[in-house]
Amino acid sequence: MQKVKIPRAVDPAKTAQKRLDYDGIIQVSLFKRLFESVESVKRDAEVSLSFGLDEQRLVVISGKANIEVGLECQRCNEVFAHECEVQFTYTPYYSEKSEEDAPEEYDLVDLNEYGEVDLIQLVEDEFILSLPQVAMHDESECSVKSDNLVFGEIPEEIVEDKPNPFDVLKSLKK
Repeated sequence: MQKVKIPRAVDPAKTAQKRLDYDGIIQVSLFKRLFESVESVKRDAEVSLSFGLDEQRLVVISGKANIEVGLECQRCNEVFAHECEVQFTYTPYYSEKSEEDAPEEYDLVDLNEYGEVDLIQLVEDEFILSLPQVAMHDESECSVKSDNLVFGEIPEEIVEDKPNPFDVLKSLKK
């Protein structure tokens, strides 16, 4: 099956009534904020979206997406490949009533000025949220081993005999 480009924005109510599914790609050039958060983006995002109505007749946008990015390891400062895989379920935010009616497992998504959901931004937000807080290789792949890390006290060979700057105050006290 050929991968097609995911539309930039859709009207969620109309799309859900038609029960449309999208299976395609989002080009890396559209992920401006993701580029700022990582070292590199390796390939286009593979995205699968489904629109429908649930038992409460709420519009539901569910999907999954994956992309490969390059992150800088915070232990050894080398770039490594990281696979971001996300799954999500959204319902559009129309009013405060829609916030009250939405089940806990649904996240709310804002509509733009035309009453549409920006799918590119929605998927990009999910990728950014799935990035690790502290990016590190798996310890077996990292060039810096945990044996070489120093925690707590500084080894004596690093500490030099520096004069105490407060020794001058002792002479004033006399």
